[in-house]
Amino acid sequence: MKKVYVKYMNWEGYIVVPQRVTLLTVGAYNLPELRTFYKSLGWEETEFSSDEYAVFKTAGVLLSLFPIAELAKDAGVDLPPTPEGFRPVTFAINVEQPELVDATLVQIRTAGGKIVREPSDAFWGGRTAYFADPENNLWEVAWNPSSVFDERGAMISF
Repeated sequence: MKKVYVKYMNWEGYIVVPQRVTLLTVGAYNLPELRTFYKSLGWEETEFSSDEYAVFKTAGVLLSLFPIAELAKDAGVDLPPTPEGFRPVTFAINVEQPELVDATLVQIRTAGGKIVREPSDAFWGGRTAYFADPENNLWEVAWNPSSVFDERGAMISF
C-alpha cells in the first residue's frame, strides 16, 4: 500500500489542524465483552486487532476498543470508577432510509444492546433512536432526509 502524505495548510504562520476524525477510541472496562457485542452486530475487525486491543472498520473512521485503565494511563488522567451512567459523548450511525432506523434497532436488540429510546420521528424531520452498548456508551441511530453518503457509506453532508 502506497503512503499518501497530506500537505497541511498554513495560515499566518500556523499549521491548520486537519478537519477530520480518523479514529475513535472507547475505553473498555471489559474488552472481551465489548468486542463480542460489536462483532455480534456484524462489524469487521481489522488486522490491527489483538488480544489487548480491538479495531473495527466503519465507513471512514476506525472504532477502537482499548482497556480503560491503559487508556487513562496513556492520557494521564484518573480512571473513572465504573461504566455506569451517562458519558457526555454520543456516537451516531446514520442510515440512508427512515425504515433502516427501526431495522438497525432490531439487530442491536438481538445483539444485546440496551435500547434507550425506541425509534421515533424527530422534530427536525428525520427518524432517530438511541441504544447503549454493554458499557453504556451511547449511540444514536438516525435518518436525516438531507444526508448525503459517499460510495463507502461515509456521510459527507447533512
